[in-house]
Amino acid sequence: MEALLLAIYSFFVWLIFIKFKWLPWNTRTQVIVAIIPIVGMAVLILLLNIFAPSSADVRVFKYTIPIVSQVKGRVIEVPVEEGNRLVKKGDVLFKIDPEPYRLAVSQLEAQLASAGASQKELQESQKGARSAVEQANARMREVDARLALARKRVAQNRELVGTGAGNKFDLEQAETNLLELEGQAAAARASQAQAVAGEQQVKQKLGANVKGEFAQVAQVRAQLENARWELEQTTTATPWSTCSCGRGPSWLEFPSTP
Repeated sequence: MEALLLAIYSFFVWLIFIKFKWLPWNTRTQVIVAIIPIVGMAVLILLLNIFAPSSADVRVFKYTIPIVSQVKGRVIEVPVEEGNRLVKKGDVLFKIDPEPYRLAVSQLEAQLASAGASQKELQESQKGARSAVEQANARMREVDARLALARKRVAQNRELVGTGAGNKFDLEQAETNLLELEGQAAAARASQAQAVAGEQQVKQKLGANVKGEFAQVAQVRAQLENARWELEQTTTATPWSTCSCGRGPSWLEFPSTP
């Protein structure tokens, strides 16, 4: 290219100074004519090195985008052909065997139903345990009241017997009633403690709530949602279209059928 530019420049110099003699051919013009191509070629070479650098070492890179599935499994279908071809957004690239993920979804659905039933059963048990605690508390209050009365009767009979105005048989009867009520009070306290322990046990089984839902149910539901998402990921489609206008990948790489 430099030789062609010099040849064109020499031709115009010959026309101007030799052929038509539009300008005088003297020492001054000769120096100017000699300097112009030197400066011009230097500027041209500098600009080419900046905007269009060249090298003897050339490497060609293939621009590809690997398409990787979000789940693992055996590839059972590759609807598109390998190589440089156009695809539309949403075209299925390959499919992974969905059966293991479908079975996982079914298993978690069963676990969710079982956990829901267990939650309802525990809630009913909690109501029963709370009712038992209330009954035990009421029974304890009743026995305490009767026990206080029996102790008062014993004290009164002892006072009467001590002064000689009372009957010793009545005192013995009152003491017997007091012992009987003390036994009933001990049994009522045991029943009360058992009812409270049963209620606490049911509360522990229910565990913490997540947004008003049984923790075990919430955990299984989250696992089920993840399993359903993985089942959807067994089908991999292209997220964009490829074209020859410079937008999108040059071509795609995806696994082939085993």
